[in-house]
Amino acid sequence: MNQALPIIGLGLLFLGLSSEVRTEAKYEKAVFAGGCFWCMTPPFEKLKGVTEVLAGYTDGKGANPSYQNYAEKGYVEAVQVTYDPSVVSYTQLLDVYWMQINPTDPNGQFVDRGPQYRAAIFYLNEEQKKSAEVSKQALDRSGRYDKPILTEIKKASTFWPAEDYHQDYYKKSPTHYEMYHAGSGREQYLQKVWGNTHKDVPNPTPTHAIRFLKPAQAQLKRMLNPMQYKVTQEKGTEPPFHNEYWDNHKEGIYVDVVSGEPLFSSTDKFDSGTGWPCFKKPIEEGNLIQKPDHTLQIERTEVRSQLADSHLGHLFHDGPEPTGERYCIDSAALRFVSKEDLEKEGYGKYRNIFK
Repeated sequence: MNQALPIIGLGLLFLGLSSEVRTEAKYEKAVFAGGCFWCMTPPFEKLKGVTEVLAGYTDGKGANPSYQNYAEKGYVEAVQVTYDPSVVSYTQLLDVYWMQINPTDPNGQFVDRGPQYRAAIFYLNEEQKKSAEVSKQALDRSGRYDKPILTEIKKASTFWPAEDYHQDYYKKSPTHYEMYHAGSGREQYLQKVWGNTHKDVPNPTPTHAIRFLKPAQAQLKRMLNPMQYKVTQEKGTEPPFHNEYWDNHKEGIYVDVVSGEPLFSSTDKFDSGTGWPCFKKPIEEGNLIQKPDHTLQIERTEVRSQLADSHLGHLFHDGPEPTGERYCIDSAALRFVSKEDLEKEGYGKYRNIFK
């Protein structure tokens, strides 16, 4: 493919607020269950933009559950996070959440067993639901776990705050909390899976970068269609003019179909006449690798993605000004994220491009 021409953790969006008059922040809420609510409170409280984390009970029957009866009423321990979405996104909250639990365990979390300790994401609107599903799918496809991701995604019901002594328990009873936390097996498990990454929550990395480990070839064959596998893993070429994005004119970014790392923007896309998507420059220089390619007995420059090492296409120097470059890329190596979906899919950093 890609012949020479014939002669694509999160930045903030500032809305131009006056230094003298600022719009009152609009706070939103998120609800997560991840086993003992004592342990789920500190990671979210460390996040800039989070104003409150309440320990409590949800997803049960009957009013006013207590610590003595919440389990028999079918409730689960959970935390309710109040946050400023202009500072920290729901996707970032999801990133932090996944790094605090064992998402492959449907019967509890660590030393705490039973349905009252099960892991679950409780969405409060359709946007949260979609973000949670995308995030869960990304984690499942990442290859980080050798078991399926079983964490539930459910519509939120009434959240009942727990008794006062449970709130910020790690601060009120630090000695007992540390003894419990050390003996629960949580920290040992998270350290094994994430290293020290799970502790670095004040500025969480976006989903696509934070949890990507390239899956084994057998798993890649299951998650990719035949053309996607042929292109990204075998340096194949899709037909010109018969591929998904060669004439796509929508606004958004293009990400690696395997890892989700951002590669190109629609603002840099142009019609090259070759029948493949072409771009003047990448959205992030560091997300691309260039390699010499002599497979056609001519010298070309292959373009691959950094995280997934996917074959993307080739770079030519016959493009338009100001760069003079043409990144000729196979559609099968890409996934398009529209500008309307950037925030919910963890790419809010790039909203400014489309102002």
